[in-house]
Amino acid sequence: MQQQTCGEALTRLLQAYAVDTIFGIPGVHTIELYRGLKGATLQHITPRHEQGAGFMADGYARVTGKPGVCFIITGPGMTNIVTAMGQALQDSIPMLVISSVSRTQQLSMGEGRLHELPNQLAITSQVSRYSHTLLSVDNLPKVLAQAFAVFNSQRPGPVHIEIPIDVLAQDASHLDMQPWPMPQPPAPQISSIQQAAKLLNEAKRPVMILGGGAKNVDSVAQTLAEKLNMPVINTCNGKGIIPPEHPLSIGSTPSHPAIREEFERQADVVLAVGTELAETDYDFFFLGDLDIKGKLIRIDIDSAQLMRNHKPDLPILSDAQQALSAISEQLVNNSSQNVEAVHTRCDKLRTDTQDMKKSIYTDFFKTITDTLGDCIIVGDSTQPAYYAQAYYETNHTARYFHSTTGYGTLGYAFPAAIGAAIGAPKNPVIGLTGDGGGQFSLNEIISAVDANIAVIYIVWNNQGHGEIRRFMDDAKVEKNGVDIIPPNYVALAQAMGCQAGHANDLVQLKTLLEQAKSINAPFLIELDEAGLDCGYAF
Repeated sequence: MQQQTCGEALTRLLQAYAVDTIFGIPGVHTIELYRGLKGATLQHITPRHEQGAGFMADGYARVTGKPGVCFIITGPGMTNIVTAMGQALQDSIPMLVISSVSRTQQLSMGEGRLHELPNQLAITSQVSRYSHTLLSVDNLPKVLAQAFAVFNSQRPGPVHIEIPIDVLAQDASHLDMQPWPMPQPPAPQISSIQQAAKLLNEAKRPVMILGGGAKNVDSVAQTLAEKLNMPVINTCNGKGIIPPEHPLSIGSTPSHPAIREEFERQADVVLAVGTELAETDYDFFFLGDLDIKGKLIRIDIDSAQLMRNHKPDLPILSDAQQALSAISEQLVNNSSQNVEAVHTRCDKLRTDTQDMKKSIYTDFFKTITDTLGDCIIVGDSTQPAYYAQAYYETNHTARYFHSTTGYGTLGYAFPAAIGAAIGAPKNPVIGLTGDGGGQFSLNEIISAVDANIAVIYIVWNNQGHGEIRRFMDDAKVEKNGVDIIPPNYVALAQAMGCQAGHANDLVQLKTLLEQAKSINAPFLIELDEAGLDCGYAF
């Protein structure tokens, strides 16, 4: 008698790898995936669209550091989630997408079967680190082990495993259900560490740049900066690695001309850790590719990434924590620089970036943090998020992230905030979206209601696609397609069972935030930009 199907074995193995939440929409082709949920400790969250499932998994992964896991149907389910996988790939977010696919004997036959794609893997392979078709139930444990090895020891990103419908139903009672031991991430070569330490010890004007690949680094980054009396710049995904009040912290403004001038022309050694040196972080204003004149030391867990965007003088293939710790042990305290002079230099760099700062956006984010305390803000592509990329800083990592940079998708905040709230239930979570981008995924409001997720949504209403409107104005292109009519978000939210209110200014915003904080349920606030007199962020 069959004791366990492949689908049931899969859920048991996921639990063995410490998975606790599944984001998915059941379909006729994934029934066997759901058979194993009975009696399991896995929490299942049902979005209203597969793209929403992917974004929820993304938000969950960012705040927990664990892969967000999705159950997806064949065909349209996979094509729907591809955008979310693209966002996660661009930002190196661990995500495990498990889907069904046509029966083994029907693969690539083109016979018009339900949900059939000629080659589903060909699509998902372009938005994943690893993709596989499970053709034998015997291979399930090793394929899952390969997936989690990506998350544990390589540059993370989405992994896709598709399982034919007939394989999902096969007997798996004979499988070994113990998880495989995971490999550790790569450690640096001693010779590379010695070269890096020599360059940094001899440097007169070093600068460190921290990207998302350094977000799990502990205090060693700060220790290293203090030993060398070295200014620190962070990208958006590197917010919170160094406390923003630290005298050596410049903040997340690497695109600003003054900061580019510092690490392109003034610095004699640039230490770039876990960063792509890519356009969306370093050329937000389209000033041109980087031209770093000093020595460039790059540390990255991905060997291919070390060879992209800018030629390094010293590439170090390593986990960021291990590399920085090893370098720090070989550094001497830099007595060649006057500490006070360097702090003054950092103060000037921070001051030089203030020319684009708008007080209304500063006050907006201050209203949120003053009211909610140590909260998590999940941003969409919207005006305050563009501003936050440069000027909103956090005291901890994974307290602010958005879809504005990298892949730059719309419709991210509504579902991603749900995933973040599930992953960090003790922190208030804000989903910040514009009235235009919110229309891509406003159906996920009811997902938060259905699962009773205490997330607070703020819709920044500027009557359309404000950023594209500005670009059209700057290019002297007649505006078309950007002045779209927004829905009544308050009425829509209430129709979905979500409490909601409308704010015309920051005083009203604070009142509504306090109201939202007092309940353990979803709450939506529509904030009218017209009442704020803020103009554009940049």
